[in-house]
Amino acid sequence: IPLSREAEAMEFESVDAAWVIDIFLLLLIGIGPKIALVPFLEVTADMPAATRGRIVRKMLTTATAVAIVLLVLGGLLTRLLHFSPGALGVSSGIILLIIAVSMVLRPHGPNPESGVLTSKDPLRLAVFPLAVPYLLNPAGIVALVTVSAEAGSFGVYGVVIGALAIVIAIDVAVFRWANRVSEKLDEGRMLVTEKVFGFLLAALAVQLALDGLADLGVIHLISH
Repeated sequence: IPLSREAEAMEFESVDAAWVIDIFLLLLIGIGPKIALVPFLEVTADMPAATRGRIVRKMLTTATAVAIVLLVLGGLLTRLLHFSPGALGVSSGIILLIIAVSMVLRPHGPNPESGVLTSKDPLRLAVFPLAVPYLLNPAGIVALVTVSAEAGSFGVYGVVIGALAIVIAIDVAVFRWANRVSEKLDEGRMLVTEKVFGFLLAALAVQLALDGLADLGVIHLISH
C-alpha cells in the first residue's frame, strides 16, 4: 500500500479519501488485533480475569506508546541511524514474512512453547511478544516511520493520528471481550481464518520488501 505518491515531503493538500483509506487499512494490519489475537488467547487461556486485564492494559499501552514515538521521531531516527525507508521496508518485509509463515505452518493442537510462555511474568509477555511484534508488527512500524519521514505538514500527522486512534479503539474493544467471545467461537473456524490471514500477510510482506527494493533503486516496479 503506497503511503505517498512522491518522494518529497507529503503535504496535506495531496491527501485524499483513497490515501486515508490506505493508511487506515495499513494501520489496521500493522497495529490491529488480528495477528496478536490468537497468541493472546493461548497465553491467557488459564489466567484469572484480573491478570488478563493487566496484560491487555500493558499490551495496549506499550504498543500505543511505541507507535506514537515512531510517528513523532521516526523521521529523525532514519537520519540518525542512516537508513532509508526503503531499507526499513525490506527488513520489515522479511520479519513480517517470518511471522506469516509461523501463522500458516504452526500445527494445530497444544503448542510446546505455550507452557514456556505462560510460565513467564505476565507483564513481560504483554510487552514481548504480545505488544511487539504481534500487536505492533513490522507493517505498522513501516507505515509510522515512513509517514514520520515524509509528512510535510501537521495536517498529515493529524490524519494519521486520527486513523491510529480508531485502530487502538478497535483493539481495546476486541481484547476486552476476546476471552468471553472465544468461548463461543468454533475453534476450527478460528484456525482456518488464522491460516488464511497468514497467507495474506505473507503477500503483504513480499510487497513491503519489493517496495523497499524499488525505493532503493534495486528494482523497478511496474504500477498498475
